[in-house]
Amino acid sequence: MGNGDTRVRGFAARAGGWSARHRWAAVGIWVLFVVLAMAAGSAAGRVDVKESDQLQGETHTASKIIEDAGIKRPAGETVLVQAKDGRTTATDPQFRAAVTQVVRAVDGTGRVSNVTSPYDAGTISKDGRSALVQFDIRGDADTAGDRVEPVLKAVAGVQKEHTGLRIEEIGGASIQKTFSDAYGDDFQQAEYSAVPMALGILLIAFGAVVAALLPVALALTAIIATMGLMGVVSHLQPMDNTANSVMLLVGLAVGVDYCLFYLRREREERAAGRDPGTALRIAAATSGRAVIVSGVTVCVAMAGLLFTGIATFEAMGLASLMVVAVAMVGSVTVLPALLSLLGERVEKGRIPFLHPDSRSKRLARRGRSVEEGSRAWGAVLKVVLARPAVSLAVAAGALLAIAAPALGMKTQNLTLDQEFGDRLPIVGTYTRVNDAFPGGSDPAQVVVKAKDIGAADVKAALSEFRARAISSGASRGPVDVKVHEAQNVALISVPLVGGSDLDKAGKSLKLLRDTVRPETLGKIDGVQAPITGQVAGSQDFNDRLLGSVVPVFAFVVIFAFLLMLLSFRSLTVAITSILLNLLSAGAAYGILVAVFQHGWGASLVGAEGVGAVVTWLPLFLFVILFGLSMDYHVFVVSRIREARLRGRTTKEAIMHGVVTTAGVVTSAAVIMVAVFGIFGTLSMQSMKQMGVGLAAAVLIDATVIRGVLLPAVMALLGERNWYLPKWLNRLPDLTHDEPAPVAPIPPAVEDEKVGV
Repeated sequence: MGNGDTRVRGFAARAGGWSARHRWAAVGIWVLFVVLAMAAGSAAGRVDVKESDQLQGETHTASKIIEDAGIKRPAGETVLVQAKDGRTTATDPQFRAAVTQVVRAVDGTGRVSNVTSPYDAGTISKDGRSALVQFDIRGDADTAGDRVEPVLKAVAGVQKEHTGLRIEEIGGASIQKTFSDAYGDDFQQAEYSAVPMALGILLIAFGAVVAALLPVALALTAIIATMGLMGVVSHLQPMDNTANSVMLLVGLAVGVDYCLFYLRREREERAAGRDPGTALRIAAATSGRAVIVSGVTVCVAMAGLLFTGIATFEAMGLASLMVVAVAMVGSVTVLPALLSLLGERVEKGRIPFLHPDSRSKRLARRGRSVEEGSRAWGAVLKVVLARPAVSLAVAAGALLAIAAPALGMKTQNLTLDQEFGDRLPIVGTYTRVNDAFPGGSDPAQVVVKAKDIGAADVKAALSEFRARAISSGASRGPVDVKVHEAQNVALISVPLVGGSDLDKAGKSLKLLRDTVRPETLGKIDGVQAPITGQVAGSQDFNDRLLGSVVPVFAFVVIFAFLLMLLSFRSLTVAITSILLNLLSAGAAYGILVAVFQHGWGASLVGAEGVGAVVTWLPLFLFVILFGLSMDYHVFVVSRIREARLRGRTTKEAIMHGVVTTAGVVTSAAVIMVAVFGIFGTLSMQSMKQMGVGLAAAVLIDATVIRGVLLPAVMALLGERNWYLPKWLNRLPDLTHDEPAPVAPIPPAVEDEKVGV
């Protein structure tokens, strides 16, 4: 059958064909889209998620009461003055002199208000060695971190004059600045590293500079366009910085992968002897279709985050969904146009020994064709297909063993010391303040709303709550009450026993919520008294997230199942796809718990066991992985199906499909692992957890799942792989016509150029 007999159909084939025929129009439309998206985003501006909308449960209620009352809470700061020698106390002259100097220094900056001496407020530790100077940063609390630098310098100046004392600052503004600096440095490092690393891997994969630049360029333009669209969409769904970071991460990974799949298939068809036009049409119908199926699956998975009811997750889900959709459209439209425009020039900048020409010649000298693919994976596949039952048992058993620690997963929002370890000076300050004043660095806050905050019964209840908070053992004090009479609101600050230990502090919070509050403030009709703070926020976020797990998991799994069913018209393929992806996600969870919760091998990734996995990661990881793993699954199973329809036996089709896709899957996986692995090198523990979890899962998915479990399962099932009940025959046919085989290239032309 000649080249002209090859039929292609479907959206991907039609889009690729149109783009190839209208090359300049396709490129122009893409450039115009990117420019207009950026312009629209810039003109619309971006709306960010409000602090109150990021909170859940009682913490959300408390924030709304304060917001509705118009109470502007400044960022509170504390300066710890502490004796180093163990003998000096707060009553000694030099200690008093240091405190006085701190008060004058911070007040003299003009950036603070409400400066309070420990001798007036009673903020002196029980052993007398530590004292706290407290004050507020003027202006909006959300931007206080931008204004705290002069105050930090003033405190540092006092420290230089009192070497026998420890004088350190901590508080909302200084922690905000620390997070901002660390977060910004981390992501700057990630951004500077990710693109060059992806480009380097693509250079090795393609052996030509121009071919390697194409996927990176398309991924970056997709990211740029999505940044603009995020500004427009933010007026319906507010965004935040986390959504930016996730969008960049996902956009680079899928954008490069989709182009990689397309380019490699087009190259393979031309190397097999097809003319450029036919090769491009086949790539559009096969790899282009796989990109669309994969992209839609990822979009569906990301849409699952919209069911959490958590503003930050909804922003991440929508931003990720948009960048995947944009990258997918770009891969099946502008990429064919660029390939058609460039022609042989896509091979410019060839790298010796890495270019396909060089590889083809080496394979020919060894008596192997290009189609035979990877010798290493061929060897693995021979073993797997010879004993599929044993291979399935060993591989599945190993992954289940890796997943086992996930059964004991504990999640929580990380405290400052857990997030940064001992790498930042402020972490030591945080620990010392908590040791001297348990819970003092981040107390619980009770927001009391009453019809008349000055009523006698309300005042009595406030006084009783203050006393019971200490007598119950929930707090050691001091419990501070600040009344806003005009707004009928009172704010009660309660340092929790347990301090930075969230387990112990959580018990103190439970005591306040379940015992102290009902027996005091809870007895007054019309009084609201939600409790907020770091410990409360972590607990409320956990509770809300646990409530959204079932609907999100169900949505993602059901829709992924339906997409696989429609794409392959096989009930068996749809079921095995879901089961294999669940096993891959379970193994990733097990690695996360083992490394970051238990600390097993944590030093190997420059981390440490912190006793918990950050709250938002498990659900985020599941959604991301379930979507991204479909890249490989759709690509590999499509090639197996093609080979089977050409008349090969099931085992031959499996061997052909896995081995011929091994190169592209390996390249795609290496890029994803490298990009995700960069996040595992960052200083923030939550970013390390995300990077290691994603990298480990992709690595497992591209090797054990696709190279061992999938072939073993399909070999055992045989013809049952393509089973579709008769009552499902009416389902839409979203498969594509398979390209007809061509005769192998005669040896005499082995020195001819093989274009992309």
